[in-house]
Amino acid sequence: MRYETRCAQETFALGEELGRAAHPGQVYALTGGLGVGKTVFTQGLASGLGIEEPVRSPTFTILQVYEEGRLPFYHFDVYRIADVDEMDEIGYEDCFYGAGVCLVEWADLIEEILPPDVIRVTIEKDLARGGPDYRMITIGSSGSPEGEDGVNGIERVGEI
Repeated sequence: MRYETRCAQETFALGEELGRAAHPGQVYALTGGLGVGKTVFTQGLASGLGIEEPVRSPTFTILQVYEEGRLPFYHFDVYRIADVDEMDEIGYEDCFYGAGVCLVEWADLIEEILPPDVIRVTIEKDLARGGPDYRMITIGSSGSPEGEDGVNGIERVGEI
């Protein structure tokens, strides 16, 4: 599904809707260039899970864990991963295959270890189409029923 957002609040709201629909074991693979709104989207998803503490991108720590919401939330930022083997050192499998929800920023950098039922989220800017705040957000599963549940649970607001 493709969604258009025209401001940070709309990007946050779309993430929040996904967070409300999320269930244990879901992994969101988030991709997009620098400054497209990945952290804003992630903050929305965390809000939808009931997390009230500030959510920041864990660029230097790779993983930030939030446990105060209705499900544990594992927020990865793998931008600085030099080798996918570094993910073993932080215990990614416990998060990917646990009872919480994972979101991985820059997920394309660790493609080979992502679960088969990952939910893919791509955020793109298009200045010509809608100005500096316009975003095209594509959300889709990798084809498994588990991944489809994460996509189908959100409202169609903003869908194109």
